[in-house]
Amino acid sequence: EGLVGSEMCIRDSFVSGLILLVERPIKVGDWIEAGGTSGIVKKISVRATEIETFQKQSVILPNSELINSLVSNWTHKYRGGRIDIPIGVAYGSDLGKVREILMGIATEHKMILKNPEPFVYFKNFGDSSLDFELRFHISDIMKLPVISTDVRFAIVEALRNNGIEIPFPQRDLHIKSGSLAAAPAADAVA
Repeated sequence: EGLVGSEMCIRDSFVSGLILLVERPIKVGDWIEAGGTSGIVKKISVRATEIETFQKQSVILPNSELINSLVSNWTHKYRGGRIDIPIGVAYGSDLGKVREILMGIATEHKMILKNPEPFVYFKNFGDSSLDFELRFHISDIMKLPVISTDVRFAIVEALRNNGIEIPFPQRDLHIKSGSLAAAPAADAVA
């Protein structure tokens, strides 16, 4: 007779656990995103993997989910990575000055790599802003929250000190004068 529901799940998780333990696409200490969870792998057993979220919650994922679904491993072969920080500035801003400020912040930060060199990307003409992205590499992606926060604080301060506005979304409303005809009532149209 064939395996039924839960027996099949147990078998799949067991086989997946063996794959994880032998091939090691995920190992203890890796930062992964899987099954809607992001955190550090704490333990890999034959049937399930324990992930500790950054809020210190333990999440147990069946190994079959780690083998059969999309898994992002931030630290699999290399602990470094790229951070992209979007910034919008007001139309009419001095774009050369914006680039200079952003590059200065990136090159002066001690934890941002010089090679590959940081880059300022003029991404788009947005509805309410000229949209840029500051891209830079760091040697340890686990420090992403600290470094990106440092950079964001520095950007806000430097733009403010240079009179460059970070706009909020805006909409223009045009009102035309004239008479509005009243729509017939729904019951009058019968």
